[in-house]
Order: sequence, then C-alpha cells, then structure tokens
Amino acid sequence: MAISKATPAVVAPSVCPHPGAALERRHDTTPTIVWTMAGHSQFKNIMHRKGAQDARRARQFAKLIREITVSARQGLPDPASNPRLRAAMTAARQANMTKDTIDRAIKKATGAAGGEDYVEVRYEGYGPAGVALIVEALTDNRNRTASDIRSAFAKHGGALGETNSVSFMFSRMGAIRYPASAGSDDDVLEAAIEAGADNAESDGEGHEITCAIEDFFAVRDALEARFGAPESAKLDWRPTTSVTLDEDRATSLLKLLDVLEDNDDVQNVYANFDIPDAVMQRLSA
Repeated sequence: MAISKATPAVVAPSVCPHPGAALERRHDTTPTIVWTMAGHSQFKNIMHRKGAQDARRARQFAKLIREITVSARQGLPDPASNPRLRAAMTAARQANMTKDTIDRAIKKATGAAGGEDYVEVRYEGYGPAGVALIVEALTDNRNRTASDIRSAFAKHGGALGETNSVSFMFSRMGAIRYPASAGSDDDVLEAAIEAGADNAESDGEGHEITCAIEDFFAVRDALEARFGAPESAKLDWRPTTSVTLDEDRATSLLKLLDVLEDNDDVQNVYANFDIPDAVMQRLSA
C-alpha cells in the first residue's frame, strides 16, 4: 500500500513519498528474538525480516491476481480490447509476476480453470482524528469483508459509515503515470493537453497526468500511442481537504492502515491526511 502526503493512501503497490516510506520501514521492523550467541540472533532477525517480506509479497500477488480475474471477467480476456485488464497485467509485471501466473488468473475469469466469483465493494468511514477513508475491496463474501473492515475501524479509533458518507470530500479522476524517461516535461505536458487531460505534473521520478473520469480512456489511449504503456493508469480518489496529524494521531492512523493493507480483500485505501515532515522523522526514527 502506498501512502502519499496530502494525497490518497492507495493499497496496492505503487507510489511512495514520505508516509509510504515510513510504512515500509515500519513493516520491515520485525520482532527480534535475542539469543545468547550474537551470530544466531542476527540470523534469526534476518529470517524474520525475510518472512515478513515474503508475506507482503504474497499478499500483493493475491490482490493483483484478483484484479486481473475481475478485469477479465467484466470485459474481454484479451488485454488489447480490455483497458482495465491491460492495466492490471502491467501492474502485475511490474511486481515481477510470471506470465504463467497472469495467464492462470485470466483463465479463472473465463471459466477454464474455475475459481471464485469476486465482486467490487466500497466502504467509507472515519479514522482517528476524523480522517476520512475510502476502502475499495474485491471479495467473494460480502459479509466477511464488511465484518473485517468494521472491526478494523472500531479497534483503531475509527467508525465505518454509510456509502457516500465521506466520498464528497474526494474528487474522482483518472490518473496516468509515466517514468521520467518517457519524455521531457514539455513533451508530456504538450501531449497531455492534446489528449484532453486536465493537468500534468512532472518531477525527478516521473510524470502524472490527471483527467476527468469520462475522458480517462481517451486520454490514456492517446498517451499510450505516443509514449507506450504507462507505469499505472487508474481511477483515483483525491482528497479536496486534508487533516493534519500530530505524532499520536498519526501513529493510530498508520496502525489502522496497516490492518487494512493486511486484509486480502482490500485493494485500495484512500485517506485525506497530512503528516508534517517533523512528525514523520520522529515516527521513522
């Protein structure tokens, strides 16, 4: 799950400024078993870290496979004719998923290999300090997922609300991202304007183009024709306001986000929080 300051927190593999980097460090800080011999202690700590990394990778693959399966089931199993499937396959390849695994996920959708019937659900609620959260999930059991999400909110200082209880504090838009090597800032801006995008922002890491949801596919296809396949192309929730958190409230919120990320049904999480740099430094120490 990537979390960006003053931008939506996303479950999925992806973009990671300050808070996201802190989360990665927190995940890597696994319990250390102290042995009498220092060498054994170091080895045990390394094994714990590797186990945690393997578990995260397995969860990431499970989420990607679900997205591929649902994308193929809702449209055609041919990525050339199914934009959502094409984006899902791109994300899977970026996560180093093998071609065989991707093909098996598509076969599940076509019925050639059986498999669960996943449905898309969205949950909305408030976390610690009144932070608004939108949780997107793919599940084969609505009751189980709803119970898990409600419990996560309740145990970490939040409350699950009704549909549309917080979405009015976010804007729905298309977001397309390219690496910096795709083209110069001017070239990308020019192409974005010609494609009908609303905005294009560039930095040392890459270019992000945003557009209205009704223009998403046309903008994405126009950019893909010029620059090739993007790093990511999806519909996003972007907050229109943000809640600034102190250290205690930031700690509570990050615990809730950790729990949501660990849920296999959860695909994406968006939140309207901001953590000042000074607080992030203390949390990362």
